[in-house]
Amino acid sequence: MSSLSRELVFLILQFLDEEKFKETVHKLEQESGFYFNMKYFEDEVHNGNWDEVEKYLSGFTKVDDNRYSMKIFFEIRKQKYLEALDKHDRSKAVDILVKDLKVFATFNEELFKEITQLLTLENFRENEQLSKYGDTKSARAIMLVELKKLIEANPLFRDKLQFPNLKNSRLRTLINQSLNWQHQLCKNPRPNPDIKTLFVDHSCGQPNGARAPSPANNPLLGALPKAGGFPPLGAHGPFQPTPAAVPAPLAGWMSNASAVSHPAVSGGAGIGLGASSIPAALKHPRTPPSNPSVDYPSGDSDHVAKRTRPMGLSDEVNLPVNVMPVSFPGHGHGPAFNAPDDLPKTVARSLNQGSSPMSMDFHPAQQTLLLVGTNVGDIGLWEVGSRERLVLRNFKVWDLSACSMPLQAALVKDPAVSVNRVIWSPDGNLFGVAYSRHIVQIYSYHGGEDVRQHLEIDAHVGGVNDLAFSTPNKQLCVITCGDDKTIKVWDAGTGAKQYTFEGHEAPVYSVCPHYKENIQFIFSTALDGKIKAWLYDNLGSRVDYEAPGRWCTTMAYSADGTRLFSCGTSKDGESYIVEWNESEGAVKKHYQGFRKRSLGVVQFDTMKNRYLAAGDEFVIKFWDMDNVQLLTSIEADGGLPASPRIRFNKDGTLLAVSANDNVIKVLANTDGTRLLRTFENLSYDTSRTSAAAAAAAAAATSSTAGLTDRGGASVGGISGMNGDARSLGDVKPRITEESNDKSKIWKLTEINEPAQCRSLRLPENLRVTKISRLIYTNSGNAILALASNAIHLLWKWQRSDRNSTGKATAGVAPQLWQPSSGILMTNDVTDTNPEESVSCFALSKNDSYVMSASGGKISLFNMMTFKTMTTFMPPPPAATFLAFHPQDNNIIAIGMDDSTIQIYNVRVDEVKSKLKGHSKRITGLAFSHVLNVLVSSGADAQICVWSSDGWEKQKTRLLQVPAGRPATAQSDTRVQFHQDQIHFLVVHETQLAIYETTKLECVKQWLPREPSAPISHATFSCDSQLVYASFLDATVCVFTAANLRLRCRINPSAYLPANVSVPNVHPLVIAAHPQEPNQFAIGLSDGGVHVFEPVESEGKWGVPPPAENGSASSVPASTPSVGGASGSEQAQQR
Repeated sequence: MSSLSRELVFLILQFLDEEKFKETVHKLEQESGFYFNMKYFEDEVHNGNWDEVEKYLSGFTKVDDNRYSMKIFFEIRKQKYLEALDKHDRSKAVDILVKDLKVFATFNEELFKEITQLLTLENFRENEQLSKYGDTKSARAIMLVELKKLIEANPLFRDKLQFPNLKNSRLRTLINQSLNWQHQLCKNPRPNPDIKTLFVDHSCGQPNGARAPSPANNPLLGALPKAGGFPPLGAHGPFQPTPAAVPAPLAGWMSNASAVSHPAVSGGAGIGLGASSIPAALKHPRTPPSNPSVDYPSGDSDHVAKRTRPMGLSDEVNLPVNVMPVSFPGHGHGPAFNAPDDLPKTVARSLNQGSSPMSMDFHPAQQTLLLVGTNVGDIGLWEVGSRERLVLRNFKVWDLSACSMPLQAALVKDPAVSVNRVIWSPDGNLFGVAYSRHIVQIYSYHGGEDVRQHLEIDAHVGGVNDLAFSTPNKQLCVITCGDDKTIKVWDAGTGAKQYTFEGHEAPVYSVCPHYKENIQFIFSTALDGKIKAWLYDNLGSRVDYEAPGRWCTTMAYSADGTRLFSCGTSKDGESYIVEWNESEGAVKKHYQGFRKRSLGVVQFDTMKNRYLAAGDEFVIKFWDMDNVQLLTSIEADGGLPASPRIRFNKDGTLLAVSANDNVIKVLANTDGTRLLRTFENLSYDTSRTSAAAAAAAAAATSSTAGLTDRGGASVGGISGMNGDARSLGDVKPRITEESNDKSKIWKLTEINEPAQCRSLRLPENLRVTKISRLIYTNSGNAILALASNAIHLLWKWQRSDRNSTGKATAGVAPQLWQPSSGILMTNDVTDTNPEESVSCFALSKNDSYVMSASGGKISLFNMMTFKTMTTFMPPPPAATFLAFHPQDNNIIAIGMDDSTIQIYNVRVDEVKSKLKGHSKRITGLAFSHVLNVLVSSGADAQICVWSSDGWEKQKTRLLQVPAGRPATAQSDTRVQFHQDQIHFLVVHETQLAIYETTKLECVKQWLPREPSAPISHATFSCDSQLVYASFLDATVCVFTAANLRLRCRINPSAYLPANVSVPNVHPLVIAAHPQEPNQFAIGLSDGGVHVFEPVESEGKWGVPPPAENGSASSVPASTPSVGGASGSEQAQQR
């Protein structure tokens, strides 16, 4: 069906609804499958009309379409079954069991048996899992919450859950336009035509029953008239007159046809770029901004969705296709967390800048560093934690002679200059300042107080209104816009101008660079309300439409780059925050809660992927992105201007707010308060070197470098050496009240006795010889191990009086968990001894699946039932390392024992790429979603960096193995990304090292002292502030990650019984808790697993050694410390 035919169905649905054809409208929704009416569905579920519920669903999906659909139908039929049992209607319950529920037995026979056994109970609540089942009404309400989540996650319902926001009686309006058009064609038009039928074309010259010549073969679906082709009929029309519709160009979002033609905008698709190379965000024209709209399903979206393989993995649902566990009232139906508690709403700091703040931005990695620009041109850099202003620069032109004559003349006439925008580059090494007079200044930042002049660009005639960084073609550039109605792109290294974009008819107010489908583009807004989009070429704007308010508008993406928002204020003071439907170029949501007349231009910001915030009415207002209603307002202890300026740090734990009297208030949530407390006593003494200052900041900050363009990248994940790629949203910032006072004598913390730390050997009842792989689940409440005999072990912690959180801890023993079926997750093995095979596994981000191999085929296990969902890739070659792609759980990087890396798509069961660059088996893989790269390591001691866009090799480097310490032939080299996603840890039996990815340079190295035992494994703590390393002599060492300096050593006597022979029992693998920075676990060569935490009185593993001569440099140090360390570092070696 064509797109216009589909839209006609929507118009008919609107007409039927307006005319109160209630049953018919829902019948058409179901039969067309274009719009799923969630309100109607909810009402039917609440009323228990189960036959109608399933009949309505059948228009959109069938039971076996995918795992989401299967779970939806199962939940409905299970509820119907329980209600029959609750009414003691056994015959009806049996009928439901046989006719409705038996279909699920083929996917989960154990579950079907359990459901069947409920018939034998007098009251099904005697079943432990159903003991909290309430009454029918509450049970339906709880189930409905689950159903809505499943429907929203189901790809078959994509674009079908929201009805287009049409003007009232849109079908009548179109008929009116057609009749007006027909009347205009009459040879002798009557002043008051008498319209008696719509069955034939209107004509005043003939009786209405006769057919007049038709101006179009198909007036509703055929070609539309040109705009202005016929003058309006005014009062003579049969209905109220409506302007003729203007067809939008196919090449852009052109919601309204522009009166001015631009080179790249035409009535057709010819815009100088093949349609296939243009991202979907720039392809589809739709709805004018006066008619805010939502997603229209595309003509073939339902066919595309139905082609997807049910095996595909998703983060949206925790249940795979063959698992149907009973979900019961009271278990996990509430929200993930209490939203307002996540908001930074407590005033933690008040900083006096000395002049009024105009723009603020937090450093992308050192998230307590705040950059400020003011109304008098001053630049300030604050360490918010210690309340210390590190840098204050007053405005001055660096080279007046190089400036244009208009700028020189303007400065002579009026030297007053204001800052319009300050922003950090994605890596935090540069920051830019846009001024109200012509110029942009770019500074380089080298840590602490070290800020240096980098570039001065005479960018625009008049004010420079906005500035952003972007990386088209992987080259950092600066984007500016100004009063001269242009957008310009500059090389961030040289200042050379790369592009000038012309086409706006008013001063350009803001820019928002972004990328989708590997296409880089820039949104721009102007003071006439126009929004345009540009690719990095000279072909002009791809987009021309209007923003709500039609004056000052800024745009920003959610942290994951999937949702686009704008905030604007009109000249009359009316303010708007809206979410855009990128695929249609239409407004998707209007957020409510602004006063009628804002006293100033409202500024806004996005917090990760969850919240929006704006300064208005002397408060900060917050919205949940998924709810148009105002969530809450915060006064911040008062003293805010009418429209305060606001800025979140990257993790959303801190919020900077401009206040009256030149004050900046910094609001914090619980994690932000912990983060600031880290810096409470840390002062940036001017006598310290910039490197030392940077080290202190890097060591104490949960460093998370990401894109700071208004649509930033999502929070960095740690790509683990055991194959995990976890989100850091729940990582607690460490409270390290650590002083580097040199007057104190530092001593390495040695732990020799069990009482000096908390350790727990996990219970065992299975015979395993050694632990080959070890990982915490992402939820933090379980540990998964893979033994060398191909068996998986899963320990789960439960909530109890002694463990209120239910998280993993050394204080409470967990349960070695198995499903009721008693089956084990056992890998496929070859004829060779599995003990000699290389084991590997990777855990999906939602903890639902584990992908695993032990020398045989790769197995995909369900973590709830332990059942094998599928096996693939039989050897040879055998898999030796597995890693999930951070943005797509269906893409897996598989390292092989033949030295290749295979990029495998689970959904389509296809190897997309085969990467060749190593000479021996692959021993490590780690993704960085900030840099869009894959780092690999092998038994050849080689490290390679691959682009995850096209999978081409970017760089390669051999590991610097120290002289005199040759590695064994099969020595593993492991890699793991730092939380900043730019640096990574390299672990080899001869060393620990930190590498910078883009240059592939070693910036820190630690070497064990001879003749100490080799390193067996190492990992970052969850916040990347520590490195935990295990050794073959059974010692475990804790290092400060920023400088790889040893701070604590745990000797085997602290956790191994006295009768155990150390050479025979030692750690082989080590894993860090995903949220508790001071907790880790080790897997031993005897099959044991131990969990470690510091004693509660200490709360941390030792104290870092003092910095000497700036040696405690941060991870991005300028020169690597390689080979034999000197001074205090020599004493650091084991």
